[in-house]
Amino acid sequence: MNTTLLFLALLAQSLDPADIHKPLANDWPTYSGDYSGQRYSKLTQITPANVKHLTLAWTTRITAGPGNAGGGGRFGGFGGPPTIIGGEGTGEMAANPFGGTSIKASVLQVDGVLYFSTPDNAWAADARDGHVLWHYFWKTKGGTHIGNRGLAMWRNRLYMETPDDYLVCLDAKSGKELWHVPIADFNRQYFSTMAPVIIDNHVIIGTGNDLDAPGYVQARDPETGAVQWTFYTVPQKKGDPGLESWGTLEGARVGAGNVWIPGAYDPETKLYIFGTGNPSPSYTNPKSRDGDNLYTCSLVAIHVDTGKMAWYYQLNPHDTHDWDSSETPILADGDFKGKRRKMALHADRNGYFYVVDRVTGEHLLTSKFSDTVNWVKEINAKGQTIRDVSKDSTVGGSLVSPNNYGATNWPPAAYSPDTGLFYVHQNDTYAMYYLTETDPRGAMGLGGKDEQLVAAVGSYLTAIDYKTGRIAWRHKYPSATGGGFGGGPGALTTASKLLFAGDINGNLVAHDAVTGKILWHSRIGQVSNAPQTYSLDGHQYLIAAAGDTLFAFYLQ
Repeated sequence: MNTTLLFLALLAQSLDPADIHKPLANDWPTYSGDYSGQRYSKLTQITPANVKHLTLAWTTRITAGPGNAGGGGRFGGFGGPPTIIGGEGTGEMAANPFGGTSIKASVLQVDGVLYFSTPDNAWAADARDGHVLWHYFWKTKGGTHIGNRGLAMWRNRLYMETPDDYLVCLDAKSGKELWHVPIADFNRQYFSTMAPVIIDNHVIIGTGNDLDAPGYVQARDPETGAVQWTFYTVPQKKGDPGLESWGTLEGARVGAGNVWIPGAYDPETKLYIFGTGNPSPSYTNPKSRDGDNLYTCSLVAIHVDTGKMAWYYQLNPHDTHDWDSSETPILADGDFKGKRRKMALHADRNGYFYVVDRVTGEHLLTSKFSDTVNWVKEINAKGQTIRDVSKDSTVGGSLVSPNNYGATNWPPAAYSPDTGLFYVHQNDTYAMYYLTETDPRGAMGLGGKDEQLVAAVGSYLTAIDYKTGRIAWRHKYPSATGGGFGGGPGALTTASKLLFAGDINGNLVAHDAVTGKILWHSRIGQVSNAPQTYSLDGHQYLIAAAGDTLFAFYLQ
């Protein structure tokens, strides 16, 4: 790497929180690029006319764990800087408890430096050639290492959640650990995978687990990590709002509603809007969770300075299939039935698309985006999807669509204000749900059922018209079996009316955002995070990860 470029990169590694308020353009300073969740970039150098000329700029392959960082940059050379080691574990845990390294995180790009993560690991790399600048490794005590969604940046500091429930603060220039603080009780088997979000002087984090415990979102002080406020997603004491929607206080207090994906933020109202996970127990129906189970499977808006709830909209009352509503909502302004609206758009794991007023939480629209979905008895007056109880897990088995993965999942959707379309990965599947625990007291967490995938009908990239809920177009990913499962890793739109996504066959694909027509693709391997874009030195870069390798493309 050129020493002058290295010096400039090290000199410039700082982010003013006010910069995150700007529309997404040259940099990518937070999980969704900006606060709206749209993943819509104003960059226009890459167009439908020239996208076919995209060429590989560089690749970087990283190595997790306490050894060498890897990531020689350019085209995957070896070597790299030493690894900085922190953490409270003994070092006995494997560096990759789930086997292999996969970058699922959003990649921050600030002042020519990329910051990204996997569970227990963080890296900084030069955005021009991919050369690794530093690598940090956290010695874990254990926990679920299913993924890490990314880092947050505040001035010259970076923040990362760990699977064993710590918030770690790093110096952005050197990767040196500045401090770490616990964010959940590891002994209760919490695990923390969310990318923190910086809003002014708040570090917003979330956590949860798949057993019986309450989910919550917190604000932390960026200087010290001290708690500023905590919002529990399920009632914790007598008198708490929503308690009437549970069978017992004891059931509510351990009712889950986990927060494991970043939300969106509206600077005008100062409301942080996020999705919550499923209730617990997930598949059985003990008396302890009789009712709708607020505020699980909901969109919740809280005042960012106080943590007080402003409104909620429950998408899926009394969920019985582990269909989290954790997906990042998308904030958009537009016309809706002749009136200008400030909206929150959400495609749910349960197969339905929702539009609500993001100022008041008023329901505006509910529509089905997956044709195979069969679990809904009715859409009530509030626009909520009410389940058919015969589609709960049963001893003899219930045929349900979608399967547990859902019609979509956590990988981020995108929205283009130019087309008015909402873009989401869609999976059409059927599964048999068998009840294996008939004790009326239910089962802990995800226990009590067995699931068998019956059919994977198809995997798609789908464009939804938010005004009507109708499908504008749907592109089916080709598959040798005619079906597909697992969907894609997320989407990106740009002001040149391009749409980027990964398919199920290992391709990074550029679509015409208006029609869905494929304009370019490159086979890089199973794409593991949502595509992103940034501009540097006159080049617009397109980046995406496939497992342990980060790929960058540009117009040469």
